[in-house]
Amino acid sequence: MGGSHQDLSVIQPIVKDCKEADLSLYNEFRSWKDEPTMDRTCPFLDKIYQEDIFPCLTFAKSELASAVLEAVENNTLSIEPVGLQPIRFVKLPLSSAEGQKSVRSLARVTCRHRIRLGDSSCCYYISPFCRYRITSVCNFFTYIRYIQQGLVKQQDVDQMFWEVMQLRKEMSLAKLGYFKEEL
Repeated sequence: MGGSHQDLSVIQPIVKDCKEADLSLYNEFRSWKDEPTMDRTCPFLDKIYQEDIFPCLTFAKSELASAVLEAVENNTLSIEPVGLQPIRFVKLPLSSAEGQKSVRSLARVTCRHRIRLGDSSCCYYISPFCRYRITSVCNFFTYIRYIQQGLVKQQDVDQMFWEVMQLRKEMSLAKLGYFKEEL
């Protein structure tokens, strides 16, 4: 066998409970954890914005999507049940096989929740699909804010990393239309 001995912990991926982490992502997380910031341009958060957050918050009305993202980032978005008010039904266009929106393919969707952005009195009714997409992003932001504020103390870096990966998984499933209750 060869003469030099390599430190295998440097080149082996992080493996836990039959899960394997991308070593570069893990290292980006560790770097972010050492100096946590909410700046979306840091490598760790930039990757998550590109791969998870932006796709989760992509809606037909792009200006509303931007406002939702801003409210989530500023921790000023609220989601509330419609309650005793009459439940709203919204007709949503479904894409046809050619990718064009068709008037013939409108689906009625029950909106049992609504969102408010900041201190605005205006609210927007949202479908269960949109609600889960938004809440999965909110859950991610809540957790990384807790880390940034030093509130996550009982977990080691590996546990924090895997919790972040679980929250990313929830965002990915939400993008695909899976609701938490179905998982």
